[in-house]
Amino acid sequence: MFKRILKKISITFSANRNLEEKQGLLNFRSQFDHYKTLAKRDSSRFLIQWEDRWPCLHDNTKKTEFDRHYIYHPAWASRILAKIRPSEHIDIGSSLSFVAMLSAFIPVRFYDYRPSILNLHGLDSEYGDLLALPFADDSISSLSCMHVIEHIGLGRYGEPMDPEGDLKAIDELKRVTAKGGNLLFVVPIGQPKIQFNAHRIYSHEMILNYFWNFELVQFAIVPDDPEDGGLIIDASKNFSDSQKYGCGCFWFQKK
Repeated sequence: MFKRILKKISITFSANRNLEEKQGLLNFRSQFDHYKTLAKRDSSRFLIQWEDRWPCLHDNTKKTEFDRHYIYHPAWASRILAKIRPSEHIDIGSSLSFVAMLSAFIPVRFYDYRPSILNLHGLDSEYGDLLALPFADDSISSLSCMHVIEHIGLGRYGEPMDPEGDLKAIDELKRVTAKGGNLLFVVPIGQPKIQFNAHRIYSHEMILNYFWNFELVQFAIVPDDPEDGGLIIDASKNFSDSQKYGCGCFWFQKK
């Protein structure tokens, strides 16, 4: 019974989606013909042909949509690093756009389980396993690991499954951070759960307990509801724990 209902819903959804796509393509053809007519006045600059088309059917919106987590948390981290101005920064697995932009101002060494080929001055990109970081104890004074830990051990990126993979990775971050050093740490915050195999969601208290030997310098959150704000600095524990999938940004210093 459930499978029949699910199949019916899927068929209805697909039919509606196909209808929308068909209407979008019809509108696209109409716009192409109209533009080609207008372009005849200036035909010497560009050749416009139907076989060169590249339909973009979903960008005509009143506002530009964006991933709030991945815009706000790198912006938060960048502002902190602009303030403390380390001579070098180490990042483990965070956003590629973050490390690429940051490397224009601060030399960055970037490590990832799936290393990326990034050829930029001021940026070194290498393989790194969060469960066995290639650094000595207490050796890194400026470190970030943002929207990464929640995935470790779920197998999503080809790593071994391990229910305690995130805790082992946190222990590695704690091990390599220098005394007095800065760690920028970002994970989903709200009501604790695992949404397999995407990520874990942590409570505010869980993270503070994991980093018991670190001082919390600043906490910020990107809340579920945009009307609550973009990036809330010094959000309360109660507000954080009321979220379903907030973006929790922790600036720690090792004691």
